Amino acid sequence: MKRRFKVGLLLKIVIAIVLGLTFSTFLPTPGVRIFVTINSIFSNFLSFSIPLIIVGLVAPGIADLGSGAGKLLGITALVAYISTLFAGFFSYFTCLATFPYLLPGGGVHEVSAAGTAAVEATNPLASITSATIPPFFTIDMPPFMDVVSALVFSFILGLGLAALPGRTFKDALNEFGEVINLLIGKVIVPLLPLYIFGIFLKMGAEGQAVQVMSLFLKVIIIIFVMHIALLLIQYAIAGAIAKRNPLKLLRIMLPAYATALGTQSSAATIPVSLQQTIKMGVHPDLAGFVVPLCATIHLSGSILKIVACALAIMWMTPDTFPITFELYAGFIFMLGIAMVAAPGVPGGAIMAALGLLASILGFNAELQALMIALYITMDSFGTAGNVTGGGAIAVIMDKIYRNMLKKGDAETPKIAA
Repeated sequence: MKRRFKVGLLLKIVIAIVLGLTFSTFLPTPGVRIFVTINSIFSNFLSFSIPLIIVGLVAPGIADLGSGAGKLLGITALVAYISTLFAGFFSYFTCLATFPYLLPGGGVHEVSAAGTAAVEATNPLASITSATIPPFFTIDMPPFMDVVSALVFSFILGLGLAALPGRTFKDALNEFGEVINLLIGKVIVPLLPLYIFGIFLKMGAEGQAVQVMSLFLKVIIIIFVMHIALLLIQYAIAGAIAKRNPLKLLRIMLPAYATALGTQSSAATIPVSLQQTIKMGVHPDLAGFVVPLCATIHLSGSILKIVACALAIMWMTPDTFPITFELYAGFIFMLGIAMVAAPGVPGGAIMAALGLLASILGFNAELQALMIALYITMDSFGTAGNVTGGGAIAVIMDKIYRNMLKKGDAETPKIAA
């Protein structure tokens, strides 16, 4: 039998961008407005879905974590969260230090970490923050709950269910989460290429395409360099704690890194990650617990990309989006929690982050679409960073676990689902 060639989401996004820019050179304005109208309807549907996505992903994730393997799970979750936060702030300060030299025409309204005040300049993404080419009509779909309310409700529900012994409501909530995963995997993600086609068609028709593509290329280069630097830092810390050679540990995890690059899925990489983690000398029982768990809750590569992409867009629109440390500190702390609930589909992390991009950073639907396109372009690197960084966490947890065993203070960890 002939194997069917399956086009991945990344290739679809690239094709959509190329076609959008190509069609913008000859499609008349009424034709552009057709796709702007489609985008308007889809963006309203996306706005309606975001609170549902937050409740359907965050609440079951918190409830399931709370009913896990006790003290060991709590320590692992805390280490993974600290690692994720570190990646977010590492991305923030690195971007503030490099953007003045690499991205022209940007600005911030604060003094950066290097002590340099950047100047406000032109707004090369102006067409995305305004309706220069309007849709023919719109269909309002107001969400029944705002993003902050959805987050608070999810925390209350998840923590409450984690403390209760019954399973009925938890099972119902998990089924609702499955419905949301179907919504993301079968409706929203398949329609993203059409949506992004419309975004780049509109940008091309309004003459902003060259500047945006230049932004894309420079941000991708910056993120790739940060991605490698972050892995070196993570393994340097893990090696120092475990008194092991960090470069040797990182070399052992390279097969998992390569597998994640190809699959773009942390879950699909678990067998290879588990095998390589044990080869690093991690206790097999602990590896069987930490590796699947970190595939869900440790997304340092993803948060690094999201923070960098969001900063790049805000840098290019300083009049609309002033950058302050207080703003991004809150965004990174909340994003670290939201990453726990990221669904296991390509681009799942950015889907979980959309609500925070809107509520904290003020991104409209068009800028969210640009974030999705920029994020998915580098999706495999983020997944590889998540998986390989999880190996560093396993090394740290192995040291903690063996110390707990010596004190008789460790339970045998259960393999995470």
